[in-house]
Amino acid sequence: MTQFLSALSIGLGSGAIYALVAIGFVMIFKATGVISFAQPAFLMSGAIIVSFLAPLMGFYVGAVLGVMAIGAVALLVERVAIRPMIGKAVFTIAIITVGLDIVIRTVAGMFLGTQPRSVGDPWGTDVWVISGVVVQQRHVAAFVTATVIVVALLLFFRYSAVGLAMRAVASDQEAAMAQGVSASAIFALSWAMAGALAAVAGVFAATGGPIGNTLWLVALIALPAIVIGGFDSLGGAIIGGLTIGVAQAVVSTYHNQWFDGSGVLPELTTNLGPLMPWVIMLAVLLVRPHGLFGTKEVERV
Repeated sequence: MTQFLSALSIGLGSGAIYALVAIGFVMIFKATGVISFAQPAFLMSGAIIVSFLAPLMGFYVGAVLGVMAIGAVALLVERVAIRPMIGKAVFTIAIITVGLDIVIRTVAGMFLGTQPRSVGDPWGTDVWVISGVVVQQRHVAAFVTATVIVVALLLFFRYSAVGLAMRAVASDQEAAMAQGVSASAIFALSWAMAGALAAVAGVFAATGGPIGNTLWLVALIALPAIVIGGFDSLGGAIIGGLTIGVAQAVVSTYHNQWFDGSGVLPELTTNLGPLMPWVIMLAVLLVRPHGLFGTKEVERV
């Protein structure tokens, strides 16, 4: 049981990171009808910026400023590269975001240099041992931070005028514009918020070790989360992220026990965990092609 609970704590921490990225994906999709494949670049760039700011002003101030900087970058990207494409095919815009992702990641990667860089988090690999259950502090920090952000977002969408405007645009863009809502401003805000969420996820994904050139791959694991939850469901993105995080951690903990010595597919003794997000995604798609909480009528890319 202690081994399972330890794995569960890892899964909730990782799942919180996936959920933050997935929420960013969903926010842009609900506002514009496009999946932004630039989210991995924002995630990696956020961690790199914080790695430069943290030594100068401390982790917490550096993290806040780094997240705000990536939000501003995402806003600029929307204004310069996405805004002129409004009205074009969503497939074309999605391909543009792929190009943006490659360009931004390449530029950001140039700042990594040859020396290991870290975000300077105060947790590192420190753990708490509670009745035999090993809990990494960085996973608790990621889960608590994600919970605070999700609650703040829910309150923002429920009670603020801007949040209500974003919900109106997501529900019916033409009707919202007829009521005086600026869809252009909502698009820009959605991109800025999604970029900032990706940066937060990047910071926590980079805790406990040096930043690697493959850090951006964390954002790709969030894709099964939004497929599982539904492309247009914020709640689904949260549940999807936590689901794949927990499944990945639990299977990674036990797969060597399940297959070791069985003689059946010995490769699965070490490789089954990373496959779980995609296995679960395929299983959900076979049963509910629109995701567990998605809208059936959604046909946009």
